[in-house]
Order: sequence, then structure tokens, then C-alpha cells
Amino acid sequence: MFADSAKIFIKSGKGGDGHVSFRRELYVPAGGPDGGDGGRGGDIIFEVDKGLNTLTDFRHVRKYVAQSGEEGGKKRCHGKDGEDLVIKVPEGTVIKDDETGKVIADMSGKNTREIILKGGRGGKGNMNYATATMQAPKYAQPGQEAKELWVRLELKVIADVGLVGFPNVGKSTLLSRVSNARPKIANYHFTTINPNLGVVDLDGSKGFVMADIPGLIEGASEGIGLGHEFLRHIERTKVLIHVVDAASTEGRDPVDDIKKINAELMAYNPDLLKRPQVIAANKIDAIYDEAEESPLEVLKKTFEPEGIRVFPISAVSGKGVQELLYYVYELLQTVPAEPVIFEREYFPEEYLDNPEEPYSIERAADGAFEIFGPRVERMMGYTNLESEKGFNFFQKFLKDSGIIDRLKEMGIEEGDTVRIDYLEFEFYE
Repeated sequence: MFADSAKIFIKSGKGGDGHVSFRRELYVPAGGPDGGDGGRGGDIIFEVDKGLNTLTDFRHVRKYVAQSGEEGGKKRCHGKDGEDLVIKVPEGTVIKDDETGKVIADMSGKNTREIILKGGRGGKGNMNYATATMQAPKYAQPGQEAKELWVRLELKVIADVGLVGFPNVGKSTLLSRVSNARPKIANYHFTTINPNLGVVDLDGSKGFVMADIPGLIEGASEGIGLGHEFLRHIERTKVLIHVVDAASTEGRDPVDDIKKINAELMAYNPDLLKRPQVIAANKIDAIYDEAEESPLEVLKKTFEPEGIRVFPISAVSGKGVQELLYYVYELLQTVPAEPVIFEREYFPEEYLDNPEEPYSIERAADGAFEIFGPRVERMMGYTNLESEKGFNFFQKFLKDSGIIDRLKEMGIEEGDTVRIDYLEFEFYE
């Protein structure tokens, strides 16, 4: 089975903790703090590998964790940074947040490498906290926590032209005739279970990429059969060719087929119907009915007033195929040259810093106001509180989070002590 969707767990590396130590040497009675900084955690990076064409590997390995940074050491030694984890994916892979379905990154076009989760920042060692008034700090900054996420990978093929139609109308035969693609062809439903790509070369013009999208059925937009797996591949195409069995060799009505497929496209993504369409009325060499109105005339009368051209062809003999291809090439000149890229809708960094995380404030036995909460502690760990700019930033965070207002409600007065983990300061507005 062609693998074009997979759910995986990704986690960046945790930052190494800063180290607490003091210089101890003979004849140096007060050597001072020398604890080094922790190393940075590894990033989770997605990278396009053009040698891949499925997501099969992700069905066997579902957990991807980058290396954590090492703790800082004595004598100002910096902890080793964690190695980044590079995950190779086929071109055209869309990375989505599994819970919301929103796009994190589209690995297409010029976007061949993307950092999805950044590793945690390394904590500062106690050597960074020595001041004139505190010459022997006994604390260090903890490393920033790792970030983790469940993501869904979806492979959406990149093609200029998509061949759509019900099973057994001749899409694979047409693709094999006009390109170097060699799809397996047989006479049964769902003979094509994965999209086939082929490059169409035309004399006197540049070629284009054509995709044979597996045959659709009614209800595909609701996920019936392999509907969603097939429909997602149409989303990048710029021009759609409806391939129909004009001879009705299996008793199908070609006009009804086109209307049903357009109804499925509309239900799945209405924007698909805004793209140029053309009809390839296939199997004309098998039309023997001497009816008053031929199937070709019915198709033209129904769809050409809507601006959809009808081309009679035979994918087996090649009759009419060149005229179809040159017309499709002209249509491609009327649409943007760049591939369809899905815009980013989801930013993991913003989601993982959750402003709704709870906090609590308690009155300690010595009268200090103690603030607890993971987000407050993380923010304190990320900020350089020794600099005036960093401390002002942290104060703004306390105000924006509603913590200052809560302290006032609890009766805090200027000069009272506020304590957060190892940080202690006096309250002034």
C-alpha cells in the first residue's frame, strides 16, 4: 500500500543545566564561582530528500527524539551541545499538528529544510551570577525544557496537471503514452493505488509534470474507499484533466461521471473547482453507436458553454492526444508558475508557551510572597535577570500575566519581598 500519511511523535533535546561549583586551588582562599553553562539541546529538523517518494518508513518508526545538552562543569567548562535530529521526508510532505490539523510546514518549492522544534537553551552556571554584593552564588540556571509534539505527515504530490476520473477510464494508459511513466495497468477497480508521476515533453515548448490520480468513487470526499488519500494529491495541481470513457464500455454515463467528480472536489475543497479543467473523451475508437447525438456532441453541448473544452482521444492509439497536450500547455501559461504551497497556520513555539498555564501565590512564614507555576519558572530561566533590560522584561511578563494585580489583591506593599525559586527581590512599582 502506498504510504502517504503518517502520525509521529517528535521531541527536541533538553538544555543542559548550569553548574554550581567554586574554584578550589592551593593558595587561593576565595577563588569564586566557576560553574560552567549547560549545552543547548538538539533541534528537530525536517529536510527534503528527493530520493524518497513515500512515507513508508514512518509507519515503522514513530518516535523521534533529539539529543539533550550536557550539564556545565567545573572550571567554567561549557556542557556539550546536543546533536540535532534531521528527519528526511519526500518533497511535497506537509507537516501538520495532529490535534488541530493546522499546517506547521510545507516541504515544497524552496522550503527544503525547516526547524520544527528548537532544542532547549542551556542554563547559565553560577559563574554568571557573581556580583559585588553576592560573590558566592550557590545557584545556577536550569536548562530549558524540551518541546514535544505529535505531528501528522501528509504527502501531496507536486504536479502541474492532474488526471482525474473514475476507475478504468484510461488515465494510466494516457500517462504511459505521453510520458516516461510506466504505471501498472489492469482491468479492475483501484488498479492504481498510488499516484504516478510522468514528465510530458512537447516539441517547441517546455514540458510539464502530469500525475495520474487514482480513480475516485462517490463519497470520496467523506473518506469512503481511499477518498481522502487520493483527493489530497489533487490539491497541488494547476490544471485538471477529466478522463472519461466516451464509449461507455462499462455502461457509465460520461456526463454524469464528470458532474459526480466535480461534486466530490467541491465537497473536499471548493478551491479545486477554480482551477482550469479540460475533458479528455477517451476510447473514441470504441464508439460504434449510430445514435442521433453522439456522446462527444453531448459532452461538448454540456460543458463547452462553461468554458471546459472537450478533446476526443484514444489513449491506446494516440489519436487526438497531441492536440490535448498542447491545449493543456497553453492553460498552464495562464496560472502562476510557482507550485501550490500551503501557508503556515501553526507555530509550535507559541503553542508550547501556554499563557493559560496556572500559577499560584502563597505567603511564606517570613512574610515573603512566593510565586509558583511552570510558566513563571520557565520564563525566569530563559531571562537574564542580571541585566536591567532582562529584569524589566521579566517585570513586564509578571504584569501582563496578571501576577502583579494578584499580588496587590493579596495586600503587597512597596518594599515587601517577592520570591520565585532562587530569585528574591523587593516589590516597587
